[in-house]
Amino acid sequence: MADAAALPGLEHLNGLVQSVTTPEFAGVTFHEVLCKTALNHVPGASAMPFDWTVNPYRGCSHACVYCLDPSTMILMADGRSKALRDIAVGDQVTGTRREGSYRRYAAATVSAKWSTRKRAHRVLLADGTELIASADHRFLTERGWKYVRPAPSGSPQRPFLTTNNKLLGFGMGSMTTGLLESDAYRTGYLSGMIRGDGMMLRRAYPRSNGRGTYMAHRFRLALADPEALDRSRRYLAACGVTTNRRVFAEATAGRRAMDAIFTSRATDYEAITSIVTWPESPAPEWSRGFLAGVFDAEGSCSRGILRISNKDPQIIAAIQSSLVAFGFDFATEPVRPNGVTSIYLRGGLPARRRFFELVQPAITRKLDLLGVAVKSDAPLRIVSIEDLGETVDMIDITTSTGDFIANGVVSHNCFARGTHEYLELDAGRDFDSQVIVKINVAEVLEKELRRGSWAQPPVMLGTNTDPYQRAEGRYKLMPGIVSALTESGTPFSILTKGTLMRRDLPLLRDAAQSVRVSLAMSIAVFDDELQHLVEPGTPTATARLDTVRAATEAGFRVTVFLMPIIPHLTDSIAAIDDALSRIKAAGATRVVYGALHLRPGAKQWFMQWLGQQHPELVSSYLGLYPGASAQAPKAYRAWLAKRVRPLLRVHGLDGRAEDDHPRGNPVAGLAARSDARASGIVTTSRGRAAASAAAEAPRLF
Repeated sequence: MADAAALPGLEHLNGLVQSVTTPEFAGVTFHEVLCKTALNHVPGASAMPFDWTVNPYRGCSHACVYCLDPSTMILMADGRSKALRDIAVGDQVTGTRREGSYRRYAAATVSAKWSTRKRAHRVLLADGTELIASADHRFLTERGWKYVRPAPSGSPQRPFLTTNNKLLGFGMGSMTTGLLESDAYRTGYLSGMIRGDGMMLRRAYPRSNGRGTYMAHRFRLALADPEALDRSRRYLAACGVTTNRRVFAEATAGRRAMDAIFTSRATDYEAITSIVTWPESPAPEWSRGFLAGVFDAEGSCSRGILRISNKDPQIIAAIQSSLVAFGFDFATEPVRPNGVTSIYLRGGLPARRRFFELVQPAITRKLDLLGVAVKSDAPLRIVSIEDLGETVDMIDITTSTGDFIANGVVSHNCFARGTHEYLELDAGRDFDSQVIVKINVAEVLEKELRRGSWAQPPVMLGTNTDPYQRAEGRYKLMPGIVSALTESGTPFSILTKGTLMRRDLPLLRDAAQSVRVSLAMSIAVFDDELQHLVEPGTPTATARLDTVRAATEAGFRVTVFLMPIIPHLTDSIAAIDDALSRIKAAGATRVVYGALHLRPGAKQWFMQWLGQQHPELVSSYLGLYPGASAQAPKAYRAWLAKRVRPLLRVHGLDGRAEDDHPRGNPVAGLAARSDARASGIVTTSRGRAAASAAAEAPRLF
């Protein structure tokens, strides 16, 4: 198959199965091929300290369109909401999953988080829900997934939103998010909770000596849900009431355990009495808190119906007036024979979600949405789509279900068109937009590793293209590769800048019980603003450090590649000290550092960028990288080493420069020929020449 837009040398792709452009990766073409070999032998002339690599991809899909405003509210798996800016890798959010003919809400794990600046568009829905997104973001409509705006001129057509579309979900209306706990809210919550489920007793008792009576004051609140009990106790403490806590009832086969908070002090009793006094004119914040408290005490949400029940007519009236104040539609059921009256909310899931977002009850189990079918009666028709005419900070996340709930509507992970992935990689757009995927790489590798001639030398993944680039989220090739290497007894190393490695940590930990497994994370820029500019297609330093921390907690000794250090931008003592401090705090044990390389192609792009962003540095860079020079001069590298080495010692980190080792010697964090040398097995002439002088590489696990 000929392809004029293919990577150079790949106009005719042998073994091509199909070329795929998918909505998940706008602007990226995947050429799915059946490879004949999986193991790549490193040429003898190479300075690389390893002999074998496996590259499941050629090209890189790390770049992203970064889709949503940071203040967008994301529905968590526990039914609560959190601003997108506060979401972290590893969080459990709510996504969706198809089960038969239905799409249902399901728990999803965040595996990556990305951020940059993009031109903003506002999507306004009929219920008042507002979404700020990039043109390339996708939402689920009643007619399938659609982009916010049409494809740019000259690009393949794609489905996009119009005012004829309706989004799926439940929306958020025009409700204010991020509501705080005010004094009035706390008072309202305690009123609803204590009136609904508390016990208050004031009674005269005869004294044991027979001399008159004494006045006893008793307050007790006993609950099976610790969240509501803890909140009530905290709110009472904020009002000056100190309570004690004890077990109220042990768990039985048919009943959960209950704890109670209590006090017998008269002053506390009087204070609580004052707190729960009905206000003459309830403020909106009091009503919001009251609904939360009475729902925690007397409410339920099952089979899609939210109810609050009580016998006290005054409490029922307060519930009704509070619901009316916030515009909820509800119905009051007839009084039951036992005197209980129930109020239930009308409006289905949109009304229930609005209630939960507004009043913020404490008990999580009542908020559960998982397993509910994605169908909405909410008025989520698109009213308008407006280009805001400005570039703003945006964030995107990757989840295990491929989607998440943003401001109450189903939002897809936003994979992106290519941008320059210039750091240590090819510079052209083709590298990002044309990705070769060896879809059978695991099966071929398994066969190659079974050959009698295979002597289990270490294998390196990640020095050519990143095995945990974003495309791995779609193709999931790495689990098969890891399993094949492990089962054959082959030690291996992984170098990545992708947080998707976190997904496979359990598998990698199991592998490390059988073979040597080395993990390394590449982090070049620790300043978020600078990273957005020079490395827009990769996870933030914070996200990558979180992955380092997770790998450390899984038992790995992780190496961080602090590369490249960029002259005049990231080579100050303060910048290096901050980077090493954060690396150490994440649990890494080793650091490999090196100065910026400006290879052909990358150099032209970088110099153009430098002229736009830092024109004052252009003359200095022309001196550091004259003509066709790709490497920083030896004098600069020596100066950099004198700056970095003392800071490594200060932070207690083992470390070295990338060029501190003779050709062929092992580098901490990369696969080495150490096992082969130790066992007397040498696989290449270069390995034989180095065997007598080289020492065994230190274990990373």
